[in-house]
Amino acid sequence: MGFIKAFSGAIGGTFADQWRDYLIPRGDLTSTAAIFEAVPQGTNNNRGSNTKGSENIITNGSKIVVPEGTALVTLQDGAITGFISEPGGFTYVSDNINSKSIFTGGGLLASTIGQSWERFKMGGQPGTQQLAFYVNLKEIPNNRFGTQSEIYWDDAYLGVQVGALTRGTYTLRIVDPILFIKQFIPAKYLQPNAPLFDFADMDNEAGAQLFNEVVSSLSAAFSNYSNDPIRGNRISKIQGDQIGFAQSLSQAVEDGYHWKTDRGIVIEKVAIQAIEYDEDTRTLLSDVKKADALSGARGNSFMQQSVARGIQASGENSNGGSMGMAFMGMGMNAAGNVMGTMQQSAEGTPQSQFIQQQTMEEPSTVQPTTKDPYAKLAELKKLLDQGVITQADFDAVKAKLLGI
Repeated sequence: MGFIKAFSGAIGGTFADQWRDYLIPRGDLTSTAAIFEAVPQGTNNNRGSNTKGSENIITNGSKIVVPEGTALVTLQDGAITGFISEPGGFTYVSDNINSKSIFTGGGLLASTIGQSWERFKMGGQPGTQQLAFYVNLKEIPNNRFGTQSEIYWDDAYLGVQVGALTRGTYTLRIVDPILFIKQFIPAKYLQPNAPLFDFADMDNEAGAQLFNEVVSSLSAAFSNYSNDPIRGNRISKIQGDQIGFAQSLSQAVEDGYHWKTDRGIVIEKVAIQAIEYDEDTRTLLSDVKKADALSGARGNSFMQQSVARGIQASGENSNGGSMGMAFMGMGMNAAGNVMGTMQQSAEGTPQSQFIQQQTMEEPSTVQPTTKDPYAKLAELKKLLDQGVITQADFDAVKAKLLGI
């Protein structure tokens, strides 16, 4: 048995007037349907005389339409006997005794007697069952996933384990229709008048199984993504990277459940609708944002303001005179190094330790009782001109030095 190509390309509306009998997809299809039966189009529409074909038998010479984005699979007694993945129209050719009829060749007596004998042996019914089903080859959308509790993964960029609730949708594609039918589709969807195998059907046990497998793979998928150096290891990029995260999720389900190798399906794209981090992760991400804000020119400006505030505080605090003198007594070279040293302080060195180090490195300059106050004011004026301190800071320390 096999198929003969009748026409190719786009399917027009005129072929129905030229063909007496043909099979097409059923009419109640949805975008999430994966498997659906081929059904006869009308009862010959008064164009032919073959009105007594056996039910669930594809008559020899029948015409079959394969629309764009689908594949056709024929089955006989549950076994796959034919496959078409090219769109167009085809003629079904079979030597099976049950596929012959008096209207399609083989001789009047031969076909009639032969089929009568087969039906007699099977209680008046054909001794075989021939069916045709379409497989959706397009992206199948709107497959939902979501977690009821936090999932956790090791994040390479943050260097710790993080956790979150998440939900979203993904699209999948059937890349091996034969494997999909043989290994995954339940038998009830491959029977005469079978229901649609629809992934959106809440009663579809096979679809529910895929949902559970995706949810259980999310932790590994997040880990795959955030630990991939090519993607920058930044978890914040996931929601805008549908294809990149889809590859991570597809790899996770393949590692855990062999979707492609055992079932012939893959995940194409993922749209994450929400990621709700747990409290510890939110705190950590907030700290990371602050650290990012302190980098570059913005961080330098922040450090200058911190130095200025420290000098102002020392001038306003009666007990902080020595600290103010320590800042001024550093000299211009030391003041120029304040920025880098304060940056080190922000990364882990306490500020008090920084001041102590500076005063120990230049003990000869920290002598407020012997140095000319006007010389100190001159150094302070240089800091003012450089923008390290404000005019208010300068005036406060000036008043303290001159006793006014």
